[in-house]
Amino acid sequence: MSLDPVLKALAAALAGEGPAVEFGPAGANSPQGSWRVWRPTTAVASLPEGTAVVVRTSGSTGVPKATALTIDALAASSMSTAFALRGEGQWLLALPLEYVAGVQVLVRSLFAGTRPAEMDLAAGFTPEAFADAGEEMTDPVRFTSLVPTQLRRLLEDSSPRVLKVLRRFNAILLGGAPIPHGLLDRAEEAGVKVVTTYGSAETCGGCVYNGFPLEGVSVRIAEDGRIRLGGEVVAVGYVGDPERTAEHFLEEDGERWYVTSDLGELTAEGRLHVLGRVDDVVITGGVKASAARVAAQLETVDGVREAFVAGVRDAEWGQALAAAVVLTEPGEDSGALARVRAAAVERLGRLAPRTWLVLDALPLLPNGKPDRQAIREALARAHAARRSAGSSGP
Repeated sequence: MSLDPVLKALAAALAGEGPAVEFGPAGANSPQGSWRVWRPTTAVASLPEGTAVVVRTSGSTGVPKATALTIDALAASSMSTAFALRGEGQWLLALPLEYVAGVQVLVRSLFAGTRPAEMDLAAGFTPEAFADAGEEMTDPVRFTSLVPTQLRRLLEDSSPRVLKVLRRFNAILLGGAPIPHGLLDRAEEAGVKVVTTYGSAETCGGCVYNGFPLEGVSVRIAEDGRIRLGGEVVAVGYVGDPERTAEHFLEEDGERWYVTSDLGELTAEGRLHVLGRVDDVVITGGVKASAARVAAQLETVDGVREAFVAGVRDAEWGQALAAAVVLTEPGEDSGALARVRAAAVERLGRLAPRTWLVLDALPLLPNGKPDRQAIREALARAHAARRSAGSSGP
């Protein structure tokens, strides 16, 4: 689909000369998504004043929420991004438009006055299509936004052409999901310039780069350990959902804050470390465990390509840790899983997962994030089946 009508509608919204826009889910004839003018119904409250774009949260843990992003918030985000990247340039759109990272590629392009390149996602994300789009870029300064799964696929591709295109980018913004162990080292060894990002639809996308907040962005850790992000990039709230808006957005000392569902800590230098989600904390046998940290440990084990860990209901332990893993050596019968389990017990002790599910690939949402809901349901079924079979040990 041509980006011209999308850019025209978005430009009008950002200039305050047209209604707010929302990008619909990708369709068979429109792999990049389709824009539509936001028209509130009787069931949905009118949009807050100044709203330019409505973006749905990923929905990786439940029903997506419609987030209202204002002209001022998007402008502040674009300006702080350009400052962090030391200039503006041409962007490559490699993500679906219905998610904030995709929308921001177009927003930054419009504020910079550059024409975004468009990747053909009709057949999904492929290294070949990425290289095709990258080779069409004409500006000497190039940027793109990717999720970890996309970057991993590109680095695993054996084509010198793909690597050459990757090296041409002045910066590749990487976020949206936990970064697998070793991926950043692999990118650095390949000469690919990666900037890690942290943020969400509620903050106009990434607002913390390489662990440090962008210009005009504040980071705090609340008493309960939750990360709070403040500044002009924060959304005005969720459309038609005042209860959730009140739960996640607040104003203190004239600054607007978004209360995330993530746990974190700040170093003495002010670098943010994300420790996992609030709902990732699993209490098993009276011991607290971070599912995200356990997954990170599993990804350092030889033979594990990707890992996802969650808590599942357990009659004996209250909750038990269960792991879905993608192995570098496929096949449970090969003994690969047994070796991985043994290594996990050695490293994690009593926090080693009790239930294991081997997958060919982690199920993903259209934006490249792990489908946490689907994986958790699969792990719950696997754990229930294991318990029914009479196995209670690790």
